Parts: sequence; C-alpha cells; structure tokens
Amino acid sequence: MFNFTRFNWFIRKRFCSFLVISSLISSFLLMNPSLASAASGGRIGGGSFQAPTAPRSQNYGGYGGNNFRGYGSGYRGGGIGFPFLLPIFGFGGGGIFGFLILMSIVGVIVNSVKNTSSFSKSSNSSIVSQSANPSKVFLIQFQIGLLASAKEIQRKLRELASQANTSTSSGLQRILQDTTLSLLRKPELWVYSNIETGSVPFTSAESTFNRISITERSKLKAELTSNYSGQITTSTNNESNPGDSDSTNEYIAITILAATKKNLKLNNSGNNEQITEALRIMGSISSNDLIALEIIWQPDGEGETLREEELITQYPNLKHL
Repeated sequence: MFNFTRFNWFIRKRFCSFLVISSLISSFLLMNPSLASAASGGRIGGGSFQAPTAPRSQNYGGYGGNNFRGYGSGYRGGGIGFPFLLPIFGFGGGGIFGFLILMSIVGVIVNSVKNTSSFSKSSNSSIVSQSANPSKVFLIQFQIGLLASAKEIQRKLRELASQANTSTSSGLQRILQDTTLSLLRKPELWVYSNIETGSVPFTSAESTFNRISITERSKLKAELTSNYSGQITTSTNNESNPGDSDSTNEYIAITILAATKKNLKLNNSGNNEQITEALRIMGSISSNDLIALEIIWQPDGEGETLREEELITQYPNLKHL
C-alpha cells in the first residue's frame, strides 16, 4: 500500500537538499577568491562625493546648472532615471565590481519606489534641489599585473604617496597622470590586465566606490604606504625578507579605481593596444571631471613577492596578454 506520509516526507527532504545545494553554489559564485596575507601593499587617493547645494533663490528661471562647488560639480538634469549597469555580474567579466554596482542600483531603485509619493508632492524648491544633483557617476576599475622587475613603478608610487597633494582635485589628477605615464613607459612589463566600467546613481556612488575599494584593500596584508585625502601614513613590514624577486614568475598588481563625471567608454583590455588607449584616456581626465581616485598596489614591502598563482587567485578577472 502506498504511503503518502512517507512520500511527502521524501519530497520535502529532497527539496530542502536542493535549496541547500543551490545556496552553496550561489555563495561560491559570489565569492571573490583571495589568498589571506599574500603581501603588503600601498594606497594613494582621495576625492569627494558631496552633492552640490542649490542656491537659495526664488528666481528659478535664471538658475544656472554650472555654478556647483566641489568635486561633484558640473552635472545637470534631474531624476534618478535608469543608468543601467554596464558590466553585469556573470556577463562581460563584471565580477565583484559589476555585482557591487548592481546591488547599489537595486538599492536606489527600491528607495525611489518607496519615495514615489513624496516626490509627487514636491514643491518648486525641491525641484530646484533635484536639478542641482548629478544624475549618475561613472566608475572605472583598471587592473594590471606587471613583472616583478617593474621596481621603478613601485618607487614612483611610493614617491607620489610621500609628496602628492591628495586633498585637491588637481592633485589627484596629477597622481592619475603620473601613474598612467609610468605604466605607458613600460609596456614590456605588462602580463595581465582587466578593465571594468559601470555607472551608478549619484546617491549611491560613494558607497559603491567605498565597497569596491574595501574589496581591493582587503587583499593586502597591510598598507605600508598610504596617502589618502591628505592623510599620510607609513610603516615597515617586519615579516619581509629583503632579497631580489624572480622577474619571470613574480608580479606586481596595480589597481586604479576612478569615479568620473564623463563616460569614457573604455574597451576591456584584450591586448596591448587597448591597454595603451585606456591608459591614455584615463591619464587625460581633467581635474573638473575627476570625482574620486584610488590607486592600490601590491606588494609594497621590501623583498615581498606576489607569485603567479597568488596573482591569479586574488585577481581572478585578469586576462593574460
């Protein structure tokens, strides 16, 4: 005789097992593989996502959209709109970068739906405030793996960290230009690279930028050199063993994370020509268009190394040239 109770129990058990397995697979897909304590690193950057405030004037007809202050200036147009994600997770090599941007957009859309009624009741003053805020920000993450013999570039980054002014937009623009020039002068050292771009609403740009930054900084055992928003810190790595690196099997990883007002439409790095073009375009970003910048490199400690398997594991989206 058929036992319906036992059959139902069996079906529920199989369904629960399926849910558990699906959750585990999803967790592995969303993980950003990294090796703990691979090597120390350094960091340079700064910027401001502070939204401009609308002038308190009743003469709305004479309002000008270019009279904004701070790094977030120069935007016109209102509303959140639909600045869709460019590198979607699972498509086009978006990786964790694309996933974080997607999550920020989802959050903004949810909040905008919740606040629909309040927007419909906005007064003239709120309309002016809306038009004063930027609609979206474009994010760029450029990553490159160099042969360990690129010590000159490491020294250049440390020099910039010790001298550069990271509290102004012009200072950040100089850092970006000097870094891209240093890379352009050493194409023979390029081995791996990856470029990811996306756009997010201005309201979530800072949190998205910070999440991506934290993801990259978490790959470092420590930040031996840091100059961020005018705050300079240096330290020594007591665990490092001074010595020469193997120039054929050890690498230096550099990440350039930038937030800009303009869509630069960079192609993903498939060859040296595309990397060259991308570096030239990034290096030419004006100080008025650069909202925030962060440059992270690894390793930074004397004698520390980053082997090929560590590089590939920590930076899984890198492509061999």
